[in-house]
Amino acid sequence: MSQYIAAIDQGTTSTRCILFNHSGEIVALAQKEHCQIYPQPGWVEHDPLEILARTQEVVNEALQNPRVKGQVAAVGVTNQRETAVVWDKTSGKPIYNAIVWQDTRTDKIISKLAKDGGQDRFRKKTGLPLATYFSGPKIRWILDNAPGAKEKAKRGDLLFGNIDTWLIWNLTGAHVTDVTNASRTLLMNLKTLDWDAEILKALGIPRAMLPQIKSSSEIYGKIQSGALKGVPLCGDLGDQQAALFGQTCFKTGEAKNTYGTGCFLLMNTGEAPVQSKAGLLTTLGYKIGAHKAVYALEGSIAISGALVQWLRDNLGLIEKSADVETLARTVEDSGGIYFVPAFSGLYAPYWKSNARGVIVGMTRYIHKGHIARAALEATAYQTREALDAMEKDSGVKLRALKVDGGMVFNDLLMQFQADMLHAPVIRPKVAETTALGAAYAAGLAVGFWQNLDELRANWGVDKRWSPQMGVAERKRLYAGWKKAVTRTFDWIE
Repeated sequence: MSQYIAAIDQGTTSTRCILFNHSGEIVALAQKEHCQIYPQPGWVEHDPLEILARTQEVVNEALQNPRVKGQVAAVGVTNQRETAVVWDKTSGKPIYNAIVWQDTRTDKIISKLAKDGGQDRFRKKTGLPLATYFSGPKIRWILDNAPGAKEKAKRGDLLFGNIDTWLIWNLTGAHVTDVTNASRTLLMNLKTLDWDAEILKALGIPRAMLPQIKSSSEIYGKIQSGALKGVPLCGDLGDQQAALFGQTCFKTGEAKNTYGTGCFLLMNTGEAPVQSKAGLLTTLGYKIGAHKAVYALEGSIAISGALVQWLRDNLGLIEKSADVETLARTVEDSGGIYFVPAFSGLYAPYWKSNARGVIVGMTRYIHKGHIARAALEATAYQTREALDAMEKDSGVKLRALKVDGGMVFNDLLMQFQADMLHAPVIRPKVAETTALGAAYAAGLAVGFWQNLDELRANWGVDKRWSPQMGVAERKRLYAGWKKAVTRTFDWIE
């Protein structure tokens, strides 16, 4: 029997290939960044062909070791969600760059849709508000703006996919997606788990463009070339749902938070969708083979790790992202400032695409250490807002928060997070839970792992942060944050 499962983790800033053994431990890892393209303010694009090339490179690199060749039982894919690619099915070439989830160019399409039924026009069916975040309006924009796209789409010559679909199509030839990615398009009905004809008509999107919706764990096809040729590709989860699965949040009420480019808090709500009244998203958690789908509530935050990258790349305050903690520790606190990074508008629980980022409370006393600290604290405050909404919707009080992603090795942030939540924050032994979730889904499909109990046995605690801040101080700081957020509203009319 083969000893490893490979996971392709295609994220917003980089692509990785990670090999896991049966214990869920990493045995090989390769990673490469890709370019971020900013044609206009609020626009964010990626080159799909570059992403495909980076994917092939990291797969080859991860499998360089002779002892792992021929030992891979299956491949899983996890991906940045809501990033839309439209390509010519004959040539295989994209007709436009991928429009990234953070992109806000579809705001006029959203406003037009909202005139009939408001922001919640499709929420009962999709669990989502009308927002620039989701893939469906991006498809509409590409059809309206790429030369000849409408005519090609009508002839059935174009295909659409989130990045998972783009990679699976190129690797296996299958035009498929899974329920988690489909649930992020604004086009899928949560109950039928199929594309919704009424919404497709409202957006003017031909159904023939769309991939077939599958479960998160089944064989979609075999890899056609390269180091993994002949290996079944049989796991597919959007990155945040993959992290939920990798954190083994299999019981109703269990939750995780991923600290990446953005920040995403998900709670398992069981086999029935829970409609949010507090500004959260109702989404698919996962669907394993023929088993019933499991749903989740999600608090999506657009900018967290991306704010640290901004301090590095745009302001030059740090040389590398890891330096932000050292800089932030040069001060005792943020000096009374708050940094609200509404660079792509505000996501949960506000959903204001016309909000823009602000730093409030500035005085001559403030220096770069305070700005670095306020940037880290912004992630913790935004997570607190999402969690407050989640507890309100679900009626479940969080006992502890499982965390993963690149920022969980920042002790200053994790301690402040525990203080803001007044709850323990727990980092698992394997922090690469997004890739691990995709590996688990693939492994279950081929019998590498037999059941969820086997996966749960792999999970272990690496580090735990307990709250240390007093109640009065926590309330004072959080009240200041809530006031600062109001300064971002309606910046663009």
